Amino acid sequence: MTSPPPNASPLPPEAGRDLPGGGLLHVVVAGGGIAGLTAALALHAAGFDRVTVVESVRESCPVGAGLNLMPAAVRELDALGLLPRLEAGALRTRELRYYHRSGGLISREPRGLGAGYRWPQLSIHRAHLQEVLAEAVRERLGAAALVTGVRVTGVEPLPDGRPRIQLVHRDGAVRGRASLEPDVLVGADGIRSAVRAALNPGEGAPPWNGTLVWRGVSRMPARSVGTFMLIAGDDRQKAVVYPMSRPSGPFREVLVNWALARPAETADERYLGDWNRPVPVESFLHHYEGWEFAGISVPEVLRAATTAHEYPMVDREPLARWTHGRTTLIGDAAHAMYPIGSNGASQSILDARALAHALALHRDPAEALAAYEAARRPVTTELQRANRRLGPEVVINLAHQRSPHGFTDIHQVIPAAELADIAARYAATGAADPTTVNQGSPYEVRLPVGDLPVGAPR
Repeated sequence: MTSPPPNASPLPPEAGRDLPGGGLLHVVVAGGGIAGLTAALALHAAGFDRVTVVESVRESCPVGAGLNLMPAAVRELDALGLLPRLEAGALRTRELRYYHRSGGLISREPRGLGAGYRWPQLSIHRAHLQEVLAEAVRERLGAAALVTGVRVTGVEPLPDGRPRIQLVHRDGAVRGRASLEPDVLVGADGIRSAVRAALNPGEGAPPWNGTLVWRGVSRMPARSVGTFMLIAGDDRQKAVVYPMSRPSGPFREVLVNWALARPAETADERYLGDWNRPVPVESFLHHYEGWEFAGISVPEVLRAATTAHEYPMVDREPLARWTHGRTTLIGDAAHAMYPIGSNGASQSILDARALAHALALHRDPAEALAAYEAARRPVTTELQRANRRLGPEVVINLAHQRSPHGFTDIHQVIPAAELADIAARYAATGAADPTTVNQGSPYEVRLPVGDLPVGAPR
């Protein structure tokens, strides 16, 4: 969509890809989700050809549903040449509305291009995003770069600083090489990361805040779900609903993502044991009867779903350190946060690009990983903390606390300046304001045209 920004870092032909002692850098990425696949593509675009992604599942089948990619993340995916493919199966998010459960409108905010960004915000199905990323990895790095059905079970440092990775097949068998000794290991293996556990023994399970989340996808006529993203509720339970595809077919139907959150009625440990537990919609639908906003009926959306899954709302405690020698963390493995503010996947993408940029600029891999962490950990740590304070969604709690039975004029409940300040402070926390994002990617690496990898954006 745009040309590289003028502050992109120029590099000599071989900078950052060769080890100081000779030989090409081999990077292993543990985890083939959004963070890991984006890391592989970002590394390739920066000139690294020896990248291996190790994924525990044999075939990608992401559950949950949809997500929003913020403009800063879309900017980075555009720099990797992926925006046209992504937009073919996504929808540009044009507006976000917050509602009180009584139906009162709290605020409405333009999003993406309408908010002055140079890149859109995208509502997208997680499966489509991962398919685009995986397809690009295989095209650019070769089919052998993505190894499925194998999981990392442990990591130990070698005397020279490289990591030794223990591997097993998903069925528990050890076949072929039971370990790898790459030059760099990137832990992108999610909130229950084996790499993180090896670096932080004794940390334990992610803490649960007592809230349950239900998620799913419905297919409905476009006229039934509007053209905006809505977040509604009170200080106890919330609902998020938004379309994530363009109308298609004779009935002009769209895919609709929905997510609900409500405190668990009992502190049942089963919630922590099975994170993708399918449940009938009827088991929670009654909590949302009568919820309707601007003609969008939440119960109608729920009844149109074919499946629903239940999750505990968990995150991770911020770490004081991500990097140990030549091993580091990205994405949820580094900074899993509550699903607030559409930041989980977006921050993973920014991590991936920042990591590749640092490795391209520093010949010593350990120095590169330290520089990456110094750039990214403070930002994501503050976002983790902000999400625990409910981030921009705190406006719903404020409206309910100040006027629990509803209102006719929100500005008599929350002044316009206070609403604007809450949104602006959250955007500034992640450097996601239009002025910062529109400066262009800080992670572009200028390689000589003749030295660019095949398939890399020029």
